[in-house]
Amino acid sequence: MLRKRFLLPAAVLTAAAVAAVTGLRGPTDSIAGTVPAPAAPAPETIAVQAAPGGTRSCTPGAEIPRAKFWLNNNQWGKESGTGTQCIWDTGTRGNLSWGTSWRWAGQANSVKTYASVVRGWHWGWKAQRTGLPTQLSARKPIKTSWTYAVSPQNPGTMNVAYDLWFHALPQPDWMHQPTDEVMIWLYRSGGAGPLGTKQATVTIAGTTWDLYRGDIGWNVFSFVRTGNTTSADLDLTRFTDDLTARGWLPRTKYLSGIQAGTEVFTGQGALHTSAYSVKIG
Repeated sequence: MLRKRFLLPAAVLTAAAVAAVTGLRGPTDSIAGTVPAPAAPAPETIAVQAAPGGTRSCTPGAEIPRAKFWLNNNQWGKESGTGTQCIWDTGTRGNLSWGTSWRWAGQANSVKTYASVVRGWHWGWKAQRTGLPTQLSARKPIKTSWTYAVSPQNPGTMNVAYDLWFHALPQPDWMHQPTDEVMIWLYRSGGAGPLGTKQATVTIAGTTWDLYRGDIGWNVFSFVRTGNTTSADLDLTRFTDDLTARGWLPRTKYLSGIQAGTEVFTGQGALHTSAYSVKIG
């Protein structure tokens, strides 16, 4: 779960720039602008409770399988700070409900974790019959809905985002690096910002998004919602179509993995997902 990093000033977009092109296990974003390193969070209790029959784990790298999905307590950047993170699920009837809580201090401009729900590829495969990979030329709709709450009002420096992985191969495995990555930011706080430089402002699904482009050995595209939301109902192909129209993401590529979760830099908080779903085709 490790990846190399270079220690750069906080004013530099670091979390992706510091990632090695080998061993990457998390999304590739960073803080835009100078953000002072916070003191360790004051003790605070954030109530989190798995429903009867649910599973909870605070072990780094823990995996909780749930049908076509699995929850990943991905703490790939924890060496840049100190803290803890837990994940839990509360059911899979109709929609997957799950959550994560965290408390992190340390390097302010470095991502500590990306606790997330995964469908498809993530340096290998954990579930069967996921409907992935799918080639962009197939033009299959990828419809997703996500309803969640973030607590407390100031959860630190973090974001809530989808992370999509793409390969040139129809059947990538653990050893195959992606060729492209697309992030879709729904929520951010504490100065979190994406890798790369802003290319445009686009309108998708009735709202505006700032589009960033960067490179860490593969292309990284980030759609950052211009206003926070805690509920999304999206067709992810609308985002890939935008990139294809710009000539940046060929339709010969395969969408191999879909993730949704929260990148945490520093702070204390919780993400509670009450409903999450992905439908392919």
